Amino acid sequence: MRYVIGVDLGTSGTKTVLFDEKGTVIASRTIEYPMYQPKNGYAEQDPADWYNAAVNTIRDVIEKSGVDNNDIVGLGISGQMHGLVMLDENNQVIRRSIIWCDQRTAKECEEITEKVGAERLIEITANPALTGFTASKIMWVKNNEPENYAKCRHILLPKDYVRFMLTGEYATEVSDASGMQLLDVPNRCWSEEVCSKLGIDMAMLPKVYESPDITGRITADIAAKTGLKEGTIVVGGAGDNAAAAVGTGVVTDGKAFTTIGTSGVVFAHTSGISIDPKGRVHTFCCAVPGCWHVMGVTQAAGLSLKWFRDNFCHEEIETAKLMGVDTYELMTAEADTVPIGSDRLLYMPYLMGERTPHLDPNARGMFFGLSAMHTKKHMLRAVMEGVSYSLRDCVEICREMGINVSDMMACGGGGSSPMWRQMLADLYGCPVKTVASKEGPALGVAILAMVGAGIYASVPEACAQIITADKVQEPVAENIPQYEKYYQLYTQIYPAAKENCAKLAQL
Repeated sequence: MRYVIGVDLGTSGTKTVLFDEKGTVIASRTIEYPMYQPKNGYAEQDPADWYNAAVNTIRDVIEKSGVDNNDIVGLGISGQMHGLVMLDENNQVIRRSIIWCDQRTAKECEEITEKVGAERLIEITANPALTGFTASKIMWVKNNEPENYAKCRHILLPKDYVRFMLTGEYATEVSDASGMQLLDVPNRCWSEEVCSKLGIDMAMLPKVYESPDITGRITADIAAKTGLKEGTIVVGGAGDNAAAAVGTGVVTDGKAFTTIGTSGVVFAHTSGISIDPKGRVHTFCCAVPGCWHVMGVTQAAGLSLKWFRDNFCHEEIETAKLMGVDTYELMTAEADTVPIGSDRLLYMPYLMGERTPHLDPNARGMFFGLSAMHTKKHMLRAVMEGVSYSLRDCVEICREMGINVSDMMACGGGGSSPMWRQMLADLYGCPVKTVASKEGPALGVAILAMVGAGIYASVPEACAQIITADKVQEPVAENIPQYEKYYQLYTQIYPAAKENCAKLAQL
């Protein structure tokens, strides 16, 4: 039996999982680390924390499993996207990494848009300038910390810094690089035009690979620290969502997944490049060579239900403790007693502004249609329905772009709710499934390592062998028209309130 390791470098911690070649979990270990917020809107992490967590979790899973390191044939890394790691001429980290959720770069986004041109930027990078992306962070350091920028010789993403420490190679891969806003996404290479217009030296950027490609090998020093065999291959890996797509089998046309975590994501695979000229969804290269994915994001998906729970469901929280069950189980059971449409109550889930489809930081949440007959149960169901309508917005844009969405996986905490999955199936008009494995990104990059090691010939072939559906929610025919009339009204409410939300933001 051959084995591979998947390292998932997240924001709260790094999880490393050892799998056998059939995708079975052999051992797993997670190490957490802090995030620093030196000012309001700032978010930073220390790359040394990622490296130490990776080394220690790799060593721990090997020791825990008792697997011979000669049988561990490859390693893949998944990572939080968009973070900026800057190295000097001695490969020392110059400053803490500015990570994905940092919001300091609004002026730099304006500068990028002005220098490249709004339309041209979307044509090349497939996305408008966003504060989360790496290019604006590079420009911020250039503008505000010129002494640090002057020292910089290498720019890496979080997972690629860990790769460098494991292998000594400066490398990235297309899915993560797509989120830097320096990649020519249609052509899967760095954009000379964008880098030139922004004054960024391309020599600082790492070599770009496809996700299952071999990018380096474990050094003797790292072998001694981890228990891996020297020379073990390290493949390109993938950004977190692209890795999750492989880990859920979303690797061929027609397949997509919906994640209901704090935010919500609709991720659709496509073998042909498709870019939304309005920038409402992201188009990135995906982890399947020669393919792409389109991703819509709703900012407050699971967050909406958590907000409602924390503020209005104290009885449910106390009862759940006494019963030894999850509070969300009681909440969804209450919501299930209310009919579709929550007796004419609609919820806009814009607690954190909104990305898809409005691209509006001033968007705010609201209950529409409240009357004296409505109870907490109505509001609970309206919250779940409102999040589902928002995710349907993402699906509609994918379909508008000519992308087939007919086979949907559900992930994240919300995806474990049968009631929420049924709502999505009825609103999407297609089956919504869960996968048997819950390892997501770690399994995804482990599969990429299996392909790199030659265990499987391609990513789709590996997924066909390894990924199995667990639960399936089919659309209920009579529910579809009921949801549809409420969804159509939902799509009209925020545009009618947009101007007043902007006024509210100025008060």
